[in-house]
Amino acid sequence: MSEADYLSTLNAEQRQAVQYGARDCASSENGPLLIIAGAGTGKTNTLAYRVARLVVDGDDPARILLLTFSRRAAMELERRVGEVLGRVLKPLSRMPHVKLPWAGTFHSVGARLLREYAERIGLNAAFSILDRGDAEDLLALVRHDLRLSTTKERFPSKATCLGIYSHVINSQLPVDRVLAHAFPAHAHWETELKRLFAAYVAAKQEQNVLDYDDLLLHCASMVDDPEFASDIGGRFDHILVDEYQDTNRLQASLLLALKPDGKGVTVVGDDAQSIYSFRAATVRNILEFPESFAVRARVVTLERNYRSTQPILDAANAVIGLAPERFAKNLRSERCSSRKPRLVSVADGGDQARYVADRVLEHRESGIALQSQAVLFRSSSHSAEVELELARRGIPFVKYGGLKFLEASHVKDVLSVLRWADNPRNRMAGFRGVSLLPGIGPATAGRVLDAAIAAPDPASVIQAFRMPAAAETDWAALLALLRGLGDRNGEWPADLDCVVQWYAPHLERIHEDAHVRRRDLVQLLEIATTYPSRERFLTELTLDPPEAASDEAGPPRRDDDYLILSTIHSAKGQEWKSVHVLNVVDGCIPSDMATGTSAEIEEERRLLYVAMTRAKDHLELMLPLRFYIERQARFGDAHVYAQRTRFIPDAIGGFFESDAWPSRMVAERGPADLGKPVATLDVAARARALWQ
Repeated sequence: MSEADYLSTLNAEQRQAVQYGARDCASSENGPLLIIAGAGTGKTNTLAYRVARLVVDGDDPARILLLTFSRRAAMELERRVGEVLGRVLKPLSRMPHVKLPWAGTFHSVGARLLREYAERIGLNAAFSILDRGDAEDLLALVRHDLRLSTTKERFPSKATCLGIYSHVINSQLPVDRVLAHAFPAHAHWETELKRLFAAYVAAKQEQNVLDYDDLLLHCASMVDDPEFASDIGGRFDHILVDEYQDTNRLQASLLLALKPDGKGVTVVGDDAQSIYSFRAATVRNILEFPESFAVRARVVTLERNYRSTQPILDAANAVIGLAPERFAKNLRSERCSSRKPRLVSVADGGDQARYVADRVLEHRESGIALQSQAVLFRSSSHSAEVELELARRGIPFVKYGGLKFLEASHVKDVLSVLRWADNPRNRMAGFRGVSLLPGIGPATAGRVLDAAIAAPDPASVIQAFRMPAAAETDWAALLALLRGLGDRNGEWPADLDCVVQWYAPHLERIHEDAHVRRRDLVQLLEIATTYPSRERFLTELTLDPPEAASDEAGPPRRDDDYLILSTIHSAKGQEWKSVHVLNVVDGCIPSDMATGTSAEIEEERRLLYVAMTRAKDHLELMLPLRFYIERQARFGDAHVYAQRTRFIPDAIGGFFESDAWPSRMVAERGPADLGKPVATLDVAARARALWQ
């Protein structure tokens, strides 16, 4: 293979990106380059070939800085570069194996530079790096020393405090703005948080430790000095950045400081897949990149998709085409098909779960392995009913992203109290339940359980146990709950609702995001209605925990087939032959927690686009027509009716097929009635009667 032939496998757009600035091209440009790589267009391959082309042209690999967002991505790029160079250079006896010593994540490269320049910037090169858990613990100690953990009003937890601190660092925004935008519930603690963060920084300095965010912050501070910026930037002829749409302001400032003229800078990304603002990433970095240097950056757009059929791409193009600000691109494919993506109307979450399970098995019978199928969702809790339905049918699955529904701490808290009431000798359940009460530590909880287990009538011992004065009121409330639950003739699932109501103030006290977790408990109540009794509910959940909890305790063997369940955030970069997207309705996509600003809404649009472009052959968007109303769950079947997501208006409905899964409610309404109100029983009448 000649040096000119190795690019023959690339399409015209990829070749243009790879050869930009090449010495044998008519143009001698070497200014900044932005590669807009649409979903499935061979982004990684294009970046690898560009690096290989630089080496083929004679650039020193040690003077190429390649920045990624994961160590695995850096290793994969280095492997692909090596493969290309092996084909080109080995026959010519030139450099058969090339290493890229400066390929790595932003943070790993930052740590390396800090150790090299430590003495010159007043840093001890023997510094230790704290992981997130260690950083939280150190911050908790500082918080305790400042007596912020003993305030009358509950101060934010150590995890929340570290989240605020990290967001401030990575967004490069002042504390008040971060609190107002991302943590409004804690805005009134601004003064105390500033004091906490200052003491936290001092403690790190005293102990010669850096946390994860310090690696970027210290590097950015270092290159604020023009002398250091020139020295470090001069070490590299080329800087290439993968997934640029996922960078935060701090990372972008590093790049601009090292190469202020943009010479030798290449960034690759897709503004339509910018979905990580909760990590302080900003889509503005990639949107504004072309104008970031004195010379406007060259923009090359990759539009040929190698993943999906054209009808899937047409629908995805239509969804993202409604975004008000974006780099224009129109994904195209040579994979023709007459099958459009489907909008599937179902009655509710239960029907959604049954439909998905049916279709998964149908695809499997037609030859599509389970691992080639995926169920995607906006929030981890959205998959709860699907998980249980798959478990009942014996369909193995693995879940990625977020906590497993049955393993979430608040769900386990509620189930533990119910299990303890069912069996007062259940030490693990009892210990968790008692430990929920303020003023009761592990020692006291242990004494309660020890006494109960040793007694012939554990329930009576528990009822007679005297607690410290500080815990008497809460202990009395728990005892009253246990007495009520002890009646085996109690109605089901009313007794579960009693536990949820008792737990509500503890949920608010323990968790900053109680408003989000509360929905999981509503979901648990809905699931409970599918079981005839408390015993069946607890027994079946206990017998099926590996499957119902996504097999976390015992994952399938490597040679077993299993379905993929994933949040959309965790699915980015992946692909499957068949994809189901759950709850494609307003309130879920977009999430009702992410519609406060136009920027938040646009990120939700991009989330749907990312989900759709994971599909290769089959794409089904699920539209449950009703959801349970949280406030009225204890009064029976109270529902709210859903609207199809605003991101698929009627104007682009022609890119989809509409279907209604055969159930009475959907059959009566029909797909044309999607999102319209339904005449139903006045299930709120009982609640209104109580209010009146």
